[in-house]
Amino acid sequence: MPDERMSKVDTAWLRMDNPGNLMQITGVWLLAPGVKYAAVCERIENTLVRYDRFRQCAVQDATGASWVADRHFDLARHVVREKLPASASAAGGQEQALQERVAELASQPLDRARPLWQFHLIENYLSPEGVRGSAMILRIHHCIADGIALLGVIMAMADGGAPPPVPGEPGAAASAPQNAQDVQAWMVGSVLAPLTQLAVRALDALGDGAARSLGRLNQPGGGLGLERGVEAGVNGVKGSLDMARLLLQVAGDSAALALMPDDSPTRLKGKSCGRKQVAWCQPVPLAEVKAVGKALGCSLNDVLLSCLAGALGGYLKSQGDDIAGQDIRAMVPVNLRQPEASPTLGNHFGLAPLLLPIGIDNPVERVCEVRRRMAALKGSYQPLLAFGLLAVAGLCPKPAQDAMLDIFSRKTTAVMTNVPGPRDKLHFCGATLEQTMFWVPQSGDVGLGVSILSYGGGVQFGVITDSALCPEPQRIVDEFMPEFARLSMVTLMLPWDDA
Repeated sequence: MPDERMSKVDTAWLRMDNPGNLMQITGVWLLAPGVKYAAVCERIENTLVRYDRFRQCAVQDATGASWVADRHFDLARHVVREKLPASASAAGGQEQALQERVAELASQPLDRARPLWQFHLIENYLSPEGVRGSAMILRIHHCIADGIALLGVIMAMADGGAPPPVPGEPGAAASAPQNAQDVQAWMVGSVLAPLTQLAVRALDALGDGAARSLGRLNQPGGGLGLERGVEAGVNGVKGSLDMARLLLQVAGDSAALALMPDDSPTRLKGKSCGRKQVAWCQPVPLAEVKAVGKALGCSLNDVLLSCLAGALGGYLKSQGDDIAGQDIRAMVPVNLRQPEASPTLGNHFGLAPLLLPIGIDNPVERVCEVRRRMAALKGSYQPLLAFGLLAVAGLCPKPAQDAMLDIFSRKTTAVMTNVPGPRDKLHFCGATLEQTMFWVPQSGDVGLGVSILSYGGGVQFGVITDSALCPEPQRIVDEFMPEFARLSMVTLMLPWDDA
């Protein structure tokens, strides 16, 4: 296959690796009954590696990067057998050993001389409930794809999944942009297509000013629903009055993104050391979360984000910190793909800054505040602007890119994903995928990653942390279920009309 230029956004992710944070998506599958190595290799050979990206190396040069075929591709380098320590024979001990191995692998860079992905199969794994099966640890560099795209890849790997798109057919990956002019055309065609030409010109006109503002700030002294709000806002652009409103909104969103104050200086912020820790809990029944949200007039996301804020606040209080009135900022990925578009690999998402009210103790008051803040974010152009900044970063020399991204890390405590997965449990090589979780990478010195994934009738909550900033993430996870229980209890105790 011919070499292919990497998009500028994907190039930015490729170059974003640093000693404190590697730009790889890390995931875990828990399967029952167990699966065999040969069967897993055969399935991956027939599904995953039919995508060119999983047979290509990412090769950097002076002007960016290219996808180059690995002429010595060997599946055995990418699907490897693992064994947990013999000392972890008990059910609970195996889960702890698995978490330790996930953390260890999340701290190790992928081999840049090979395609940037690797799966680690543990054929014999005993769950905390005593169920014998298998576990698989997945590592994929973010330059290959974002979380939404990888969900499609996972669906293709499942029993009966749709095959990968054939290059050249509808749904296959489009050609990568070659230069700055191509990047602009690609952004307008693939990302900003829902916008009118007036809106596009407004974004173009304000883009340079936003970048200059970000540059000055860096000098010393110096599955959320937002995409629906963007589309709704854009469809209303008619005439000069609407254009003026659009200009004001884009200008305001640019300023808000560029002028965000540094985040609250909690113990969760600081210098990352690069050694990761992970933890997760048993899934929360999705029906119970929906019931609480319906009773309070809140969305599923509002409930989950409120419980997350409560869990983080509870953890900090347990460490002796005063969190009264404090917020911490989480960057939340927002899908920018058009709803009717066929899923392709690559990165097509923006980032929305969300302030989590960790200082509000009352769970109902907290969820209402989360709902208010989420409503305020709807219709914001900040995800589009953040996507544009990543494209600009991919065009800049690496030191300039690092300087731009350092701004975001100073203003952020966590990166959080909240993704709706399949409603029914998937099957893989004849086994049931009982539990799945994943963590997206954090950039700069951001030391906290949070994953909320609905799957198979449950909501999975998991945390990945830098050990220098949070050496025991299980203590955050252990606060999540009690926070949901508190919210459920208080909701039941509220005065309800008989009608």
